[in-house]
Amino acid sequence: MTDFIIAELEAGGGRLALCPMPGRSGDYSRDLAQVLAWRPALVLTMATGPELAAHGALGLSANLAAQGVGWLHLPVADFGADSPALREGWAGASTVARERLAAGRGVLAHCLGGCGRSGMAVLRLMVDVGEEPASALARLRVVRPCAVETAAQEVWATRTG
Repeated sequence: MTDFIIAELEAGGGRLALCPMPGRSGDYSRDLAQVLAWRPALVLTMATGPELAAHGALGLSANLAAQGVGWLHLPVADFGADSPALREGWAGASTVARERLAAGRGVLAHCLGGCGRSGMAVLRLMVDVGEEPASALARLRVVRPCAVETAAQEVWATRTG
């Protein structure tokens, strides 16, 4: 497996990042330790329940809560850009994330590989804090070239209003 990498950039007054799912590397405990060392105030999980289960990460929400880290689950199928959970939960998740960023804190999004779904969430937050979509995507891809994998993900992430 490849190394567990947290790709970070500044946005909205705080730190925004994306990474693979803890456990994807084959070592959930080590990956979780890296997430906690990054000191997120909020983690957005874009992976599905079966993906979490397959990689030993079903305890992620409890592990984060034990360290005082907020957690929101907005599952979207791999390579997807929509789900009932995302439609119902994005407005609230964005509000919480933007509050954490404005306070100078960190918001971390992950999916399975740390590219598509997590990239679309991070890009959408960048747009939600007022960045112009094309330049935000270019800036995001400097730190994570694989961010936002499909046209549908880009359309969702760059929607304004």
